[in-house]
Amino acid sequence: MSTPAGERFKNIVRDAMKQWKSEKESEAHRIFRSSAGHQARSILPQTVNPDEETVPGIIHPGSTGVIYCSDRAMANGFSYAAQHEWANLGQGAPEVGPIPGARDRPTEISVPLDSLEYAPTTGVKDLRTAVANLYNETYRKGKASQYTHENVCIVPGGRAGLSRVASVVGDVYCSYQVPDYTAYDQVLAAFRRLVPIPTILDPNNKYEFDTHHTRKDVEQQGVAVVLLSNPRNPTGQVIKGEKLKELVSLGREGSTLILDEFYSWYIYPEEGEEFGQSVSSAEYIEDVNEDSVIIIDGLTKNWRLPGWRVCWVVGPKNLITALSQSGSFLDGGANHPLQLAAIPMLDPTRVQEEKIALQKHFKAKRDHVLARLADLGLTVRVPPTSTFYIWLDLTNLPPPLNNGLTFFEELLKEKTIVIPGIFFDINPAHRRNLFKSPCHEFVRISFGPPIEDLDMGLDAMARVLEKAKKQGMSGFGEGYKQSPEAPVDDHI
Repeated sequence: MSTPAGERFKNIVRDAMKQWKSEKESEAHRIFRSSAGHQARSILPQTVNPDEETVPGIIHPGSTGVIYCSDRAMANGFSYAAQHEWANLGQGAPEVGPIPGARDRPTEISVPLDSLEYAPTTGVKDLRTAVANLYNETYRKGKASQYTHENVCIVPGGRAGLSRVASVVGDVYCSYQVPDYTAYDQVLAAFRRLVPIPTILDPNNKYEFDTHHTRKDVEQQGVAVVLLSNPRNPTGQVIKGEKLKELVSLGREGSTLILDEFYSWYIYPEEGEEFGQSVSSAEYIEDVNEDSVIIIDGLTKNWRLPGWRVCWVVGPKNLITALSQSGSFLDGGANHPLQLAAIPMLDPTRVQEEKIALQKHFKAKRDHVLARLADLGLTVRVPPTSTFYIWLDLTNLPPPLNNGLTFFEELLKEKTIVIPGIFFDINPAHRRNLFKSPCHEFVRISFGPPIEDLDMGLDAMARVLEKAKKQGMSGFGEGYKQSPEAPVDDHI
């Protein structure tokens, strides 16, 4: 018969054994590696079921974060028919319903007869003009060089914009940062003429982008393309003011900047600052046709219309003609009726109203989530000043909860979804040991969903932490269900 002291000793030994140092010791990591495309790369193509996967030469690209996480959630009972029972804090989309101070949400659109035809691969001219005018009005007042429709290409989503740009880039070194938007991993893996050159950003320096370091890479290593999100997904940081001006100057010094600016409205004012500010490299470009700066943005985040898939690439005229050609074989162009419906939404007065409403609403949600995380003792080393993401550091949690994959799996048991940090470790070769990743001990939490969903997810975190406090680590890190085969849509 065991004694209380004996049980305590067993628990201590069991908890000590949770101090995993390799992927093979962790059930969550083994499940991840068994998923198609996530094995460490080798010479032979990867297969999950060799009897079925018989196409020679095919290499599975691996799933992006939300596909993998939604697939794992489905193994735990999640379905879109019953999604109200779950807290999805992994979604890379803002809430799409009404918010205070914003215009009514669109519920119907006009479909003129000619909109049933294909739209040009560069997009509807009137929408391209509206995009150009919005950038000029917001960022380029008084400047001699102004954008026109010839500087704008409409694309069916941000990934389509990235893919069009990547497809027309030659054999070059491409600088990128870690952590950053997970889809860059797939872009760099698929378009292999871009040779990836990583830079690991330092949390002790608030993940600040080092323009001086990048300039040295351009001058000494021959880096020709710099790819980054600004504001940054997932850390919620932003480059602005003189630092952004210095970054844009690289586009006049022998390199091309590809700037993903989808969160440009999600800028939260500090004490004494006004709502309604936004950020774009367009403010610091000298000549819109000479500076090698490419901007990608759209209706997805700022206008809170992710389902419309109407986005744009802004840059020099000669780039836009190249993107027209790449679009003809990559995606065929954006939805024609929705392009027409988007035109009035880009009116500068309307945009300013929406911007202020969005910032007030999302800042309140950010502050609410940060306060609740602090009450739970969860560390946010670098609080977000932009985007709708929180980059949560798990280092201080007891193992095995102190790594993103295991924390994610434990929350699935509580019907809550977050994104493990490893998906933001842009690692196209897939050779890095996950335990060595600088993103291994993080998860990304989205405060994009409505406040009710946020509280549901935070309550789930509280239950996991309370269980660990009361029971020790017995039962954590094990007993995970396998994923179903059916993939789901990716909206990271």
